[in-house]
Amino acid sequence: MTPIRIIAIVEGDGECGAVPVLIRRIAREIDPGFVPDVQPPLRIPASRLMKAGELERAVQFAARKVQRGGGILIILDCDDGCPAHEGPKLLARARSARADFPIAVVLAKREYEAWFLAAAASLANKRGLPAVLEPPPDPECVRDAKGWLSQKKNRGFRYLETSDQAALTEAFDMVAARRCADSFDKCYREIAGLLRKLRAAVD
Repeated sequence: MTPIRIIAIVEGDGECGAVPVLIRRIAREIDPGFVPDVQPPLRIPASRLMKAGELERAVQFAARKVQRGGGILIILDCDDGCPAHEGPKLLARARSARADFPIAVVLAKREYEAWFLAAAASLANKRGLPAVLEPPPDPECVRDAKGWLSQKKNRGFRYLETSDQAALTEAFDMVAARRCADSFDKCYREIAGLLRKLRAAVD
């Protein structure tokens, strides 16, 4: 079978390790034997991507990396913005650059780590977190999810994106995160839809 190639455009070092893990987890849920060829993400600061022409340039470069038949995932933190408002605008820009490629855009409300907060109970005893870990009432309204994780860690530990983000992505309960974080539910559906589209094209 032709390998199903996918590449992500991300903004942080932590996402470079975490997003491929997330893609592979969702692929396994679609089919335990489904192993997409996930290329190393392109890391570009969000402040740069927002400038005229920069997102389009990144999409063009990503398309050259995965070549025909590949897909592109753009996943960024929305910080204080509204994912439902900003996401379609970014998707339109991305498609204007390469309308011939399947592209998905996902914006985490506040930040990627808010999804961990939504599934906090499943992360108990992981990566220096305590044995009992309850999620905050509204995980996507926490302004500093990374700080929340650091505060909850046992003494001597703090949250480190470059080592913790991928590990917690492998461990967190995606069902709980989908239930408690609308932007993760959107993320799951977008990644699953992109993978299914790519798979259908080679079947």
